[in-house]
Amino acid sequence: MAKKEHHRLHRVGWLRAAVLGANDGVVSTSSLIIGVASAGAAYNSILLSGLAGIVAGAISMAAGEYVSVCSQEDTEKADLLKEQESIADDYELEVLELAEIYEERGVEKTVAMEVARQLMEKDALGAHARDDIGISESTKARPIQAAVSSAASFLVGAVLPLAVVMISPMQFLIPLVAIFSLIFLAVLGGVSAKLGGAKVITGIMRVSFWGILAMVVTAGVGLLFDIVV
Repeated sequence: MAKKEHHRLHRVGWLRAAVLGANDGVVSTSSLIIGVASAGAAYNSILLSGLAGIVAGAISMAAGEYVSVCSQEDTEKADLLKEQESIADDYELEVLELAEIYEERGVEKTVAMEVARQLMEKDALGAHARDDIGISESTKARPIQAAVSSAASFLVGAVLPLAVVMISPMQFLIPLVAIFSLIFLAVLGGVSAKLGGAKVITGIMRVSFWGILAMVVTAGVGLLFDIVV
C-alpha cells in the first residue's frame, strides 16, 4: 500500500481566519491601549478603551469575514449553476472539455478522454467543479466557520494585551504592553507558520514587523495630542 501523505491545504480556510483574527486582536488592542495611554489617559479610561475595542473588534471581524466569504460562496454557487446547465445542455462537449484539461496536464489523449468520461459518469458536476472551476472540498467557502473562527481568535488575541494592562503598574504600562504583545505576536507567527508548513522565522518576522509599526504609529498619535481622555 502506498504511503499516505499528510497535506495542509485542508487547513487553509479556518487557519487563515484564525490567524487573521488573533493577529488583529493583539495588534489592534495593544495599539489602542498604547495610543490612549500615550495621550495621558487615566487607568480606567485605558481599561475601558481596551474593553470597548475588544467587543467592537470581535463583532467587526465576524461580520467582515462572514460578508467576505459569503461573496465568495455566492460566486462559487453561480459558477456551479452555470456548469450544471452546460452539462445538461451538451454533456459530450463537457466530457471533451474535461479531457482537454487532462491532456494539458500531460495525460495521453485517449486516456484523458476515458478518465473524463468515467469521472463524469460518477459525478459530472463534481469533476468540473474540481478540475475546471477549481472548487474543492478543502478550499470551498464556509462563511459561518470563517466568522466564528475570526471572532473567537480575535477575542483570544485581544484579551492578552488587556490582561497585561490589568496587572501592570501605570508607570510601566506602555513598555510592558508593547513587550508582551510582541511576544504574543512572535508565538502566533511561529505557530501559524508551523501549522501551515512555512518557515517559522519568516512567520515571526512578518507579524512582529507589522505589530511594531502599528504600536509605534499609535503611540506617536497619542503623544501628538497628549490629552487626558
